[in-house]
Amino acid sequence: MTVNGEAIHYRLDPATPLLWALRDASNLTGTKYACDSRDCGACTVIIDGKAVTSCGVAIGALEGAVVTTIEGLSPDGSHPVQAAWLAEQVTMCGYCEPGFIMAIAAMLDANASPSSEDVAALPNICRCGAYPRIRKAIARAARAATAASKPEQTDPKRLSGGSSEMEQKPL
Repeated sequence: MTVNGEAIHYRLDPATPLLWALRDASNLTGTKYACDSRDCGACTVIIDGKAVTSCGVAIGALEGAVVTTIEGLSPDGSHPVQAAWLAEQVTMCGYCEPGFIMAIAAMLDANASPSSEDVAALPNICRCGAYPRIRKAIARAARAATAASKPEQTDPKRLSGGSSEMEQKPL
């Protein structure tokens, strides 16, 4: 498997949950342990482009998989979801934060303009109740993703040396 761009071979029991391999063997502690039953989403990582709770998948099932954790999403915190999370001041206790950010990043990679139903379908839980801010952060990140995917508009003045054909005066 590849974790955050590095090939990894864990010398652990193949039944070991990915969560514990990441936290204990790789020291990637951004992936949080909370419920151990795939209910809360605090341990969400991206596996082959999809958000997955790492407590519910064994490392033996991940041969050849590409795994991204919160540490690998953007080392400098510049990912649009991380930037939106900060801009909307979502963090309260912060425990759900890495899992939510990973789930939102995967959702926006699949669909840069999610519906309110898509957002509501996120299985992650915030025990502090920051849902209004989380929704605002998702909307902000979606706008950033949509803007980034649009081709730049060409300015006719720039192409013609300062004025467009319509603005040029006849000689």
